[in-house]
Amino acid sequence: MKFIGVLLVAFIVLLSTPRFGICQWVQSNGTVGGPVTCFAVSGTNIFAGILGGGNGVYLSTDNGVSWTAVNTGLTSSYVSTLLTSGTNLFAGTNGGGAYRSTNNGTTWTMIDTGLMNPYSVSAFAVNGAKLFAGTSGGVFLSTDDGTSWTPVNTGLPNSSYIFALAASGSNLFAATGSGVFLSTNNGTNWMAACAGITDTVVRSFAVSGTNLFAASYYGGVFRSTNNGTSWTDIRTGLAGDSLRVLSVSDSNLFAGTHHHGVFFSRNNGTSWTSDNAGLRYTDVLAFVVSGANLFAGTWNGGVWRRPLSEMSVSQNELPTTFTLNQNYPNPFNPSTEISFVLAERSMVQLDVFDMLGRKIQTLVNATMDAGLHNATFNAGNLPSGIYTAQLTTNGGQRGMKMILSK
Repeated sequence: MKFIGVLLVAFIVLLSTPRFGICQWVQSNGTVGGPVTCFAVSGTNIFAGILGGGNGVYLSTDNGVSWTAVNTGLTSSYVSTLLTSGTNLFAGTNGGGAYRSTNNGTTWTMIDTGLMNPYSVSAFAVNGAKLFAGTSGGVFLSTDDGTSWTPVNTGLPNSSYIFALAASGSNLFAATGSGVFLSTNNGTNWMAACAGITDTVVRSFAVSGTNLFAASYYGGVFRSTNNGTSWTDIRTGLAGDSLRVLSVSDSNLFAGTHHHGVFFSRNNGTSWTSDNAGLRYTDVLAFVVSGANLFAGTWNGGVWRRPLSEMSVSQNELPTTFTLNQNYPNPFNPSTEISFVLAERSMVQLDVFDMLGRKIQTLVNATMDAGLHNATFNAGNLPSGIYTAQLTTNGGQRGMKMILSK
């Protein structure tokens, strides 16, 4: 009876409470299981690569609502990288070489002529008609869509494991355990390009115009504006966690971390904001943008989707004062996410009160920059009931009701 009473009160309160937009990640994995290590997009087709478990590659044609395995001919299910180029879809595997599909993954053909054992293929990059593969034994070049490969490693450390590749104009960058290397002649020769990079195990690249970004395993993000000649540390606001992946969409930069989920930056990495509302699995391995959505692949939680418009709030889209969004989920047990948007830098206090007006928790008490922010309310030790979140800023106060139903 107590539980039914709480639900009845919750229903009445929700009917009488003004609605706010709920900004949060939504799980979008369908039948996808296992660590989602990579994505690729071709038109309305989204491909997800899975590491092991007999999963291989999955395809969604409905914006991630449902997924279908597309593995015929793919003899290794440990997929570590995907790339679309024209009508070709390429898959690199962990220990099983490279594969190509010309029919959106319906069938696959191994393309390993010239690749040397052992050949874990961890990265692809395209520059014109040239296809590059980063492997456990350096970089390989193909000029015939992967039918044959030639090693192009002069200047790279011996037997370099290539974590990532990035093509930017006539430049090709390789991420290794010894830092970043640059080739200006399609891999014929390589030179170190690490000045300013203090964490040399570089795992991911992102390119945005003249900005090149590199993420290190030990928590650093670095930016170069001069083709890798020098780098600036831009990790302010990140959680000090291992960086898994970087991605760019227009002027927005996204970072996926090992334990702390997703961060984004609207100013080329000068500052970062955590954005994990609704994201229950925070070991993020991969990103891709498809249409109006950002997709995230996680280690043990499948695929997640979120509209870019919820994350990439530009300065002229900010509210004139501030906004407190309805918590999600609501009702909840035992924790819920509260998000709010600031129009300008402000002192912020976010408090939670019980039905008698007693302050239960202070979730935020700090000066914060303009933009979207999130806080978690954990009510594990509290009884069921109605609680009020109150946001206080330099511009005034906002409040909203939350339902804890145990």
